[in-house]
Amino acid sequence: MEFNENKSIYLQICDAIYEQILSGRLGPDERILSVREYGAEIGVNPNTVMRSYEKLTSEGIIYNRRGIGYFISPDAREKVLKAQKEQFLSEELPLMIRKMKLLDISEESLIQAFRQNHATA
Repeated sequence: MEFNENKSIYLQICDAIYEQILSGRLGPDERILSVREYGAEIGVNPNTVMRSYEKLTSEGIIYNRRGIGYFISPDAREKVLKAQKEQFLSEELPLMIRKMKLLDISEESLIQAFRQNHATA
């Protein structure tokens, strides 16, 4: 995993798990790697992974079965999807719109580019 120096590693770990849930690579009630296993796999301190798991647990995205491990919550996909949409619409979209205005990109140009990129994705 490559990390962005502008964002905390534990948040980037959360983002990676969100993406795996949204893409279907992690499903409801599926066991995820232990804190130590995940830390070793991505090359970070287990304490950092633990911080990520604590955040995900507090959000209801994962749950802990004592002595067994962490699992994806049954409604995790819906929770992640809702939160990520809200974040996109409130944080990322306004930045994108501002940049479009600065670059004089019209709605029509955006829609055309979206359709072209969406067709190839």
